[in-house]
Amino acid sequence: MSLNLADKQAIIKKFAIKEGDTGSPEVQIALLTNQIDKLTAHLKQHKKDNHSRKGLLSMVSKRRRLLNYLQAKEEKRYKELVKALDLKK
Repeated sequence: MSLNLADKQAIIKKFAIKEGDTGSPEVQIALLTNQIDKLTAHLKQHKKDNHSRKGLLSMVSKRRRLLNYLQAKEEKRYKELVKALDLKK
């Protein structure tokens, strides 16, 4: 369920603010969103996998905290990211 290297590098390249940027909130949120999507698909097939469900909930809450941080710091970047990732809110 983890990302392969090519997908991860493509996401980082798309959302990075500058060259070599892997720690900005945009990159972290994009990576988490990709992992959440994959894990959601897994859980639709394996409904009783509660260990993975707990991991999914922790990823969703971490993404929410990062989104709240970005919204508080720079509203414009937040809105662009939500639109680019097609997130609700």
